Amino acid sequence: MTGNPLTDLKLSDCHPDYILLTHAHADHVGDTLKLAQKNQATVIAIVELANYFAKLGLKTIGLNYGGQYRTDFGSFKLVPAWHTSSLPQADNSSLPLGNAAGFELRIDDKIIYDAGDTCLFSDMKLINHGQGVDLACLPIGDHFTMGPEDAMIAAEFVKAVHVLPIHYNTFTAIKQDVNQFLATLPTKVGLKVKPGEEINL
Repeated sequence: MTGNPLTDLKLSDCHPDYILLTHAHADHVGDTLKLAQKNQATVIAIVELANYFAKLGLKTIGLNYGGQYRTDFGSFKLVPAWHTSSLPQADNSSLPLGNAAGFELRIDDKIIYDAGDTCLFSDMKLINHGQGVDLACLPIGDHFTMGPEDAMIAAEFVKAVHVLPIHYNTFTAIKQDVNQFLATLPTKVGLKVKPGEEINL
């Protein structure tokens, strides 16, 4: 949230029980330490990244691909993503912290797929065992992740009912016309929604 020009959300407004991290890049780790300390939140991430935050005193749960953490309201399953994962250090080096990942969430009988930062890859067809998802959070920014065209294919691969575009417009290299993407999406992948309806997500 800090330094993000597209949000007016403040740390003081957020009270999470869990913080899910897809990978270690600075724009995703972000305010994790402050937010978790303030709320005694549990960080869930691939095991190497979870261990990094455990050494900083946070409560963590480290998972690896295919592993799940179950709660009284659902479950968090770590799934693959194709991306890099390292945290910049004060000396300008990068600290590798495991692999990038996505999450398959089961909450209130809904299936949510957070692809994280990734390119398009065929194993997306295996999300929720190929049975489809209620919501797919897909990056569309291009340059560092898949762009709009590949995201449309990803939506088809995971059989998404709704799509929430992520990872775009926060800096120049990933500028996209999100309204054009959303308007084109239903006709491209055959979503059973009216054009533009998913903009309300």
